[in-house]
Amino acid sequence: MAESIVAVFLEKLTDLLSQEAFLLSRVEEQVKLLSSELEWMRLFLKDADAKRRYDPRIKLWVSQIRDVTYDAEDVIDRFMFEMNHQQQGSLKCLKFLKLRLVHKLESRIREINTKIEKIKAAKSTFVVETLPAASSPNEVVPHRERRTPIVEEVNVVGIQEDAKSVKQKLLNGEMRRAVVSIVGMGGLGKTTLAKKVYNDNDVQQCFDCHAWIYVSQEYTIRELLLGVAVRVGILSEEERSKMNESDLGNSLRDYLTTKKYLIVMDDMWRNEAWDRLGLYFPDSVNGSRVLITSRNKEIGLYADPQAIPHELSFLTEEESWELFLKKIFLAGSANAVCPRELEELGKNIVANCGGLPLAIVVLGGLLSRKEKTPLSWQKVLDSLTWHLNQGPDSCLGVLALSYNDMPYYLKSCFLYCGLFPEDSEIWTKRLIRLWVAEGFIQRRGEQIAEDVAEDQLLELIDRSMIQVADRSFDGRVKSCRMHDLLRDLAISEAEDTKFFERYESIESTSPVSVRRLTIHQGKKTNSKHLHTSPRLRSFICFSECFQENILRSLHRRVKLLTVLDLEGMPINTFPEGIGELIHLKYLCLRRTRIKRLPSSIGRLTNLQTLDFRNTLIEIIRPTIWKLHHLRHLHGHGVVSSQSVIDKCRNGPLSVGRLTNLQSLGLRAGSWCRGEGLGKLIELRELTIEWTKIAQTKNHGFSESVKKLTALRSLCLDRNVLRVNLPHLLPFSDHTYLYHLCLRGRLERFPDEIEFYPPNLISLELQCWNIEQDPMVTLEKLPNLRFLILSLISSMVKKMVCTSGGFQQLETLELWDLEELEELIVEEGAMPYLKGLLIGACPKMKRLSHGLLQRKTLQRLKLYDLSPELMDELSRIDPEKICLATSIHGWRRTAS
Repeated sequence: MAESIVAVFLEKLTDLLSQEAFLLSRVEEQVKLLSSELEWMRLFLKDADAKRRYDPRIKLWVSQIRDVTYDAEDVIDRFMFEMNHQQQGSLKCLKFLKLRLVHKLESRIREINTKIEKIKAAKSTFVVETLPAASSPNEVVPHRERRTPIVEEVNVVGIQEDAKSVKQKLLNGEMRRAVVSIVGMGGLGKTTLAKKVYNDNDVQQCFDCHAWIYVSQEYTIRELLLGVAVRVGILSEEERSKMNESDLGNSLRDYLTTKKYLIVMDDMWRNEAWDRLGLYFPDSVNGSRVLITSRNKEIGLYADPQAIPHELSFLTEEESWELFLKKIFLAGSANAVCPRELEELGKNIVANCGGLPLAIVVLGGLLSRKEKTPLSWQKVLDSLTWHLNQGPDSCLGVLALSYNDMPYYLKSCFLYCGLFPEDSEIWTKRLIRLWVAEGFIQRRGEQIAEDVAEDQLLELIDRSMIQVADRSFDGRVKSCRMHDLLRDLAISEAEDTKFFERYESIESTSPVSVRRLTIHQGKKTNSKHLHTSPRLRSFICFSECFQENILRSLHRRVKLLTVLDLEGMPINTFPEGIGELIHLKYLCLRRTRIKRLPSSIGRLTNLQTLDFRNTLIEIIRPTIWKLHHLRHLHGHGVVSSQSVIDKCRNGPLSVGRLTNLQSLGLRAGSWCRGEGLGKLIELRELTIEWTKIAQTKNHGFSESVKKLTALRSLCLDRNVLRVNLPHLLPFSDHTYLYHLCLRGRLERFPDEIEFYPPNLISLELQCWNIEQDPMVTLEKLPNLRFLILSLISSMVKKMVCTSGGFQQLETLELWDLEELEELIVEEGAMPYLKGLLIGACPKMKRLSHGLLQRKTLQRLKLYDLSPELMDELSRIDPEKICLATSIHGWRRTAS
């Protein structure tokens, strides 16, 4: 973790030197020396970070580097804060004050450089000298550990279907040499599953020769090749001992060319291993197979892009309990029974394992050696995390291998997820914006920070460190969650390295000196903890017990805050002094009771995210247009008209100054008019709540939207019923616009196919007074997958989807079609329909039965249709509605 802390600070220092060259010119020499020294230390930290868990000398050295890095960051941030504060004062003494502050900065950085020299000397004297360093600042040298895999071949539970699926992939008759991969989180039983399939009689008889090699993090190619050669029985021991890697590999390849072989590569961590070993596994088009197990999904895809990796899931509640009982009571028996007095305790213990077989096996093995009494089991339940974290071979030790293997830029992102409450669903957009504000995102050419952050999230998912909770309409990750044990690992690592602290774990008498503080439910906050937190950079609150005096303490005591997230907190006011927090990059007041934003908000010039949706704020000061670094602006209320005084003092203020905006959501107002909106050429998401006032003053709006060709999502909503939406120009140039939502009264239904974006995936139309069948146009959209139609006061009585229409549609929702009587879906229309919802169509009398009997259909909801149709549907044989998983809205009776 120290490597990540140092790397993030070095990137920040580089940015500061380029942006504030004039201010820092007098201290440039000392700053560059600081940067150079920390860069050298960073090269040793990857390996040291992993070893510090079990070596107190290395742990002390790593913590000293971490603390001195924090000291350096504090000194520079404090300098920038004081410079900004002084610039608000008298101009006469400004020059003198600047010189004094620069002199103070130089003195402090010199002290820090001296401290670093002492840390280097201490390492030479006391710390192991063999810590390897990367050969370049960008090279990642992983800490690799070799250990025997934990395999539970007896008492296998819950993998029968997995074994059947993997076995089928091995024996499916495909003649090319295919690579089958089993992927998933550490401890899920990948090796156990591979062993079960490998030893299966049908599998053994299908292949001429077999070999199992354990790759792990530490390996040599020659050793692995030698392992295969021994198991397939080629060459004598004397011949093998004389061969180098290349000769051994060539001999092995020559032998395998004539055989149908199965080779298992267990516990793969690197693509490099496949690059070098795969050369010697020939494709003789005879059905040979390579079976890989890995924690990283990307490795399976890399080895064989044509094959979808088999992803292991967690055990169900019943499977977890079965495995637990077998481990404790009757190993190998199907009749394990738990005494009644221990059952509740046992189920509580199992619940804490989150369906992870490794954790269940570890705790089951522990309890099998203890007395079978409630007192003994209660002690284990009270100290679960301790029992799972004893040594490198413990459950958390095994999971920590995945953490240690990650590149530095992923470690901060992973630990940050531990800030969120247990079992919470983490919204991706929120998480990504927090990561960007914290400075965790690695630069990648011209790619914007949010895209890099999304790539890093996907990398965490591929490494099985984060799980996908939900996906959006375009397949991107909408929300994610952490497994409880990985969250325990994140919290343990974060608190050990002072990365963050949970308020609940702080002792009332202990001073707080952390970078990030999170407050969860159930404990009242006390501002005195913040008084002792000068290093605090991020404050994220999830507790409804939050007290407003905390806010006053923040801007008075904690001057260097970067993140302030108060979403859902019961606060009514927001202090004017918040404008002093010039380092603030992320401010979320969503779902609070705040009625106004302070005028000082315009001084937060580094702010990237400002979110005040679902608050009581009605009037927004135009000073928000001063925040040139804003990337995400979302709020309720309307921006007030700017005064003549504002124009004179600041020049024209308008939304057009926020050229860094990636997403924007506000109530329509004067800011929509003119050319300002059209200057936001980087904008990707635009959500506007249209008002009655705006509908008469929208000059230039359509022309501006026409220029926003980077848009991915556009939503025009109305704040009251029957508001006229502005006239819109065709979206033919918006090739990235995948989601379009129009709610309000349209001048007319857009029935020209050219009106719609060419790559539209999701369309929602809530319109009034539509007279023609919209399906005539919409069924021709080539990429449309999600369609929601709510045609209030519509005169349409019949909708027809013709054969060949809606070739990609997956979900269709029809709402509030008061006059609709028939929905006809011809054979060949909507071939991939998975979800159908029809509601509040009281005159609907006819619905194509064939639509309900589609084999692709998975979700079906029908309600508030005509009594005749509801009665007709109730007589359909339920068995004929094949795969629908949830059917609501009428009483079905079997015929």
